[in-house]
Amino acid sequence: MHKAQSSFPFLHQLAERAGEVILPIFRSEMTINTKTQTGDEGFDPVTNADRDAEQAMRALIHENFPEHGIMGEEFGSENVDADYVWVLDPIDGTRAFISGLPLWGVLIGLRHQGEPAVGMIAQPYMDERFYGDASGSFLSRGGETAPMHTRDCTAIADMTLSTTSPDMFPPDDLQAFRAVEAQSRLVRYGYDCYAYAMLAMGFIDCVIESGLQPYDIEPIVPVIEGAGGCVTDWSGNRKKGGGQAVAVGDKRLLDPVLRRLAGE
Repeated sequence: MHKAQSSFPFLHQLAERAGEVILPIFRSEMTINTKTQTGDEGFDPVTNADRDAEQAMRALIHENFPEHGIMGEEFGSENVDADYVWVLDPIDGTRAFISGLPLWGVLIGLRHQGEPAVGMIAQPYMDERFYGDASGSFLSRGGETAPMHTRDCTAIADMTLSTTSPDMFPPDDLQAFRAVEAQSRLVRYGYDCYAYAMLAMGFIDCVIESGLQPYDIEPIVPVIEGAGGCVTDWSGNRKKGGGQAVAVGDKRLLDPVLRRLAGE
């Protein structure tokens, strides 16, 4: 595997395998447990669908690319110093999942030499796959594939802003987010990874979050970049790893958002 784009077909295989596991469980009886509670997040659910889907994707990776590393939400990391490392979140948006809401997704990313290189946001219930790399991003749905492009938006006052929940920000970060929120035209909550998909499609302009894990954001970075946007930390560095993140569809919007987050 010499080019990130050559992994697109395998991303689809992983998404298909995950969907086969998850869909029979969605909106049916499921086993719900609570992970160890940290910080102020409180109830942190995990289901049998999360665990079984990650196991299924790991098995497929081991079978096809035994030399690759894996980092997953449910079963940790292995061989993460490899040139290629798969970054997996089997269900991003488990709270939505257990509530019967379709605003969750399977996140599948591939690092190359430590950098996010290719990624996919898959929504099996709605038969949608948003995927891309630096050369372009695409939406596959109903057997058809089309390119995705972010939209023009240069001012906070004109933008649609999203975050999963203000409750997930620590106090200082929440204050910074509120400063941006106060100037935004429209703010929407509660969409987890689906907000980033809508940013790549040109319906949302900015997503701001903090307290992320690498598997929450790294698979999303190439999707946004391929559609014309960018994802950085709150200092403007290209996003990798966890922590704070800002995604914008129009790169000209990044500087005013970062300055507002910094209290300027």
